[in-house]
Formats: sequence, structure tokens, C-alpha cells
Amino acid sequence: MQTALLYALAAAGANLLGGLVITAPSATGRATQRLMMAFGSGFMIATALVGMIPHAMEAGESAVLAVLIGYLLVHLTQHVLTPHFHFGEETHKHAMVDRSVGTAALMGLLLHTFFDGVAIASGFQAGEWLGLLVFVAILLHKMPEGVTVASIMLASGNSRRRAIGAVLLLGASTMLGVILTQYVKLLSTTGLALSAGVTLYVGASNLVPEVQKKRDLPSALALFLGAGLFYATYLLLRRWVQP
Repeated sequence: MQTALLYALAAAGANLLGGLVITAPSATGRATQRLMMAFGSGFMIATALVGMIPHAMEAGESAVLAVLIGYLLVHLTQHVLTPHFHFGEETHKHAMVDRSVGTAALMGLLLHTFFDGVAIASGFQAGEWLGLLVFVAILLHKMPEGVTVASIMLASGNSRRRAIGAVLLLGASTMLGVILTQYVKLLSTTGLALSAGVTLYVGASNLVPEVQKKRDLPSALALFLGAGLFYATYLLLRRWVQP
């Protein structure tokens, strides 16, 4: 568990970095953010489909249902229970006039970040090589995730301090996911499948639509590069890290 916790702490640090960037006087450019999300989406989708789901299936066919449940849980919290949500810098301030909107968006992301921790812990339980791949996939979207929650909090009228506090909560949720996976039987047995569904949702349903809002070649290439880099790393780690 100590190894998984250290990697979760690094992922939480990326959350904080994203929050600090968006709350700084000069925020990151949207073009750079789009490229980050495109690359991360390709890596995450490949991780879920090639790395996580096949190994989750080793526990039995019921893992398929767990993948679906994980996918639908994120949709429920981010796009049904949350009134207004974009995975990226929030710019539509007119749509967010109540501070409770920022809180609702934060609650939706907390489930997602909790399963980031579950994914890291479950990945390392399956094998060090898979744990490393899952960690990289999660790390790639952690900074955009911090940008997301901080910008939503600011756009809904919350202070910079509250925005940073929300980002810290996301990091704490990831750490909690790692810890509970060690002690909650349901998470230790189905955590990889559930978090695969969450990872697939974030990559395909959160990040890809944001990237597709502007049709440009660099973003398209970044997505393919992310998936390609995953597969190359996957082959190397399976050969050199797996015992």
C-alpha cells in the first residue's frame, strides 16, 4: 500500500498544480490545455481498454458489469446531479451565478478522484507494470482536473482560497481511494473493473468532447500519440517489470 500511496500523493500534487495555474494572475493558455487533454484522453482510453479491462476480466464475467457501473456512476455525478459541468477551464460565467453550482461540480469530481485512488491501488495489486501504467494515465489528467474544479469554483463566485481548498479535497479523495481499497473487500475485488469504467468515461466522455470543440491537427495527433505511447510503454513494462 505504501507504494500506491506515494504514487497517489504525486497525482494529488498534479491536482494542486492545475489549481495553482488557473488561480494565478496569468492562467494557462487554452491551446496548451487542449493538447494536454488530447494526449491524456488517448492514453487513458488505451489504458482502460488494453490494460485494465482484460485484467479485471480475470476475476470473472461479472467484471463487465462493474465496468459499466463505474462508467455510469461518473455520468450520474458529473452530468445528472451536477447542473453545469465542463472538463476544462470554465469560461461561461453567466451560467454560474450561485456558489452551490461550484460545490455540486466538486462533489461530482470527488467520486471520480476517489476512483483514481482505487485504480492506482488495484493496478499495483494486479502487477507493478499495470500500476505504473495506471498511475501515468491518471497523472496525465490530474492537472486538467485541477484546472477544471478551480475554474468552476472561481466562475461560480467562490474565492481563490476556496478554489484551492477544493483542489486539495480532490487530492485527499485520491489518497482515500488507495487506503480504502486495502480494507474494503468490494473495492479490492472489483476495484480494477469499477475504476476501468471511470477511466474510460473520463477519457472518452469528458476529455475527447472538450478536445473536439476545435478541429485542429495538433490535437488530433496528440490523442493518437497518447494512445500510441501507452501501447509502447505497455509492451516494455510487461517485458521488463512484470515478474
